Amino acid sequence: MTDTTTTQPSPIPQAPTPPPGHGLLTGKIVVVTAAAGTGIGFATAKRCVEEGATVVISDAHERRLNEAADALAQLPELSGQRPLAIPCNVTDEDQVKHLYDATVDHHGHFDVAVNNAGLGGQVDVVDMTDEQWSLVLDVTLTGTFRCTRAALRHLYAQGRGGVIVNNASVLGWRAQAGQSHYAAAKAGVMALTRCAAVEAVPHNVRINAVSPSLAVHPFLNKVIPDEELAELTKKEVFGRGAEVWEVANVIVFLASDYATFMTGEVVSVSSQHP
Repeated sequence: MTDTTTTQPSPIPQAPTPPPGHGLLTGKIVVVTAAAGTGIGFATAKRCVEEGATVVISDAHERRLNEAADALAQLPELSGQRPLAIPCNVTDEDQVKHLYDATVDHHGHFDVAVNNAGLGGQVDVVDMTDEQWSLVLDVTLTGTFRCTRAALRHLYAQGRGGVIVNNASVLGWRAQAGQSHYAAAKAGVMALTRCAAVEAVPHNVRINAVSPSLAVHPFLNKVIPDEELAELTKKEVFGRGAEVWEVANVIVFLASDYATFMTGEVVSVSSQHP
């Protein structure tokens, strides 16, 4: 008797090669917060450039922000031309207002705002201080609110429509010990996204969010212990976390004209199983 059993291949933990740009954001001006370093923000700014956009980047860390601007200038699409880089701490309303005012002063308008700034931490509720709770909420949720409000005021006044993409997290849906403050903040980002999206429809502004599970970057184990990071990786059916550019690709899609019938949505960027 012939054995017809099919052997299932094992997941390969290596990430694929990033795809080339396809001009999805040609002619668009995109503002990205928390764009310094090696995380989702910088990857998003890079992918936006590769897709034809003019980017404006911001971050609370001025030295790292300038390093990010220098790195972006080396991309073939920019040919040494440095993008506008504006220091901005999203917990400071004046700095948030300046970010968008300066963008409009420099470029005349903007089309897309990517609200990426966030702050995490690892502490159980029983040990959490008011200060730890408040700081994470202020950066991650209230900071996203401040940026959304400032961006909407300009987008409404411009009268040309636009897009906002917020960075949420699967922890807005799922439980994880030690993450109550961060999870509460990201659940709030999801609710903010949905409600603001309904309000923005008459102005032809779309607002959506991405919800990554595990995005890999060199400093991830500063906020997540190695053993816990290994357990989280096991939950991903691909056997690895997402590369930051894989999350950025979904942000680019939501910012592009390929997502014109999507607003108030939270798109999971995850391969986790229960």
